[in-house]
Amino acid sequence: MPRFVPDPEVLCLGEALAALRRERGLSQAEAGARVNMTSQGWGLYESGRRPGLFRPDVQRRLTAALDASPDALALLASGKAQPMQTPNPTGVQSRGRAFDGRSAGLNRIEICNEDLSPWAEPGVQLEYKPNLWPRKGQGCVIEMSDGSTRVRLFDWADDREIHVRGAGGLDQTETIERRLIGRMAAVIARLER
Repeated sequence: MPRFVPDPEVLCLGEALAALRRERGLSQAEAGARVNMTSQGWGLYESGRRPGLFRPDVQRRLTAALDASPDALALLASGKAQPMQTPNPTGVQSRGRAFDGRSAGLNRIEICNEDLSPWAEPGVQLEYKPNLWPRKGQGCVIEMSDGSTRVRLFDWADDREIHVRGAGGLDQTETIERRLIGRMAAVIARLER
């Protein structure tokens, strides 16, 4: 099977998107969470493996997550502008994929049972963002008002209850009354060992 080679123009736009993200001091996970996307999804745009970056609506959505504009992206991609060189506000520098620091505002929890298998096996750590509402099929961490925590896959919700999967297996559904929930959080990354 031939290896995928990104289009040079798409790759140039992806590199400009990455420069805008780094300029704002955001990780791929943080930027993706701003548009309900995983860090892997965001990374596909930056690496030129998602050609949709040429679409104006996609550019508006992604650049808005970075408090920028499609014009700023186009200027960087054309080489007519350089990213601002600002000091790192957190004093933390990423060392590529080997960096194990936690992004600001994110928490981690480790899976200890087989309830979410094969989506997440025991030992997998989930990184989640409190108060970020999950989308259908996305992992979620539910902090109950009694102090307990549940990790499930979000299905749907209405004004009185939420419906999730993963209580004893992915084929098992569970309904939880909203009044019993202290806080919801969307899983934005799975960290496998």
